[in-house]
Amino acid sequence: MEYRNKSSGDLKTRSELIAENSNTSFPNVWNDSVLEFLNVDPVLDSPKPDAGAYELVERDGVVQDSSNNWVQAWKVVDMFSDVTDDDGTKHTKAEQEAAYQAEIDAKTASTNRTRRNELLAETDFHALDDSPTMSDEMKKYRQALRDLPANEDWPHVSFPDRP
Repeated sequence: MEYRNKSSGDLKTRSELIAENSNTSFPNVWNDSVLEFLNVDPVLDSPKPDAGAYELVERDGVVQDSSNNWVQAWKVVDMFSDVTDDDGTKHTKAEQEAAYQAEIDAKTASTNRTRRNELLAETDFHALDDSPTMSDEMKKYRQALRDLPANEDWPHVSFPDRP
């Protein structure tokens, strides 16, 4: 929980306020008289806004809501921006976004390959020489699993349902 100093506007945690008033005994539950003694208002939680694919949500202080309560303020910022490194090489926002997305896709592909291999392994006994003939549905299912990495939407694919 955060508190806003009425005079300075500074934000403090409960622990910070207790430390600043080390010679004061505080009750477990802070009521209006404790807040008045400390000259603070509570800062209420507020929902974070939704961020896009390459955006982040950051705290941006506090604001008063329509009921004059102090609430957390948030802002949406870009994850990437054009930058020039120490060697003078410029890295564009688009390049950074593409590299980030490639990293996400590689991780997703690895996870999906592992899951696909597990699903195939679960049905391997159908393909053994001494097992009964494999059903056409099982053959189609196993082929669909093997074909997943060739799908144009790979690695963002849906797995087939097991018969």
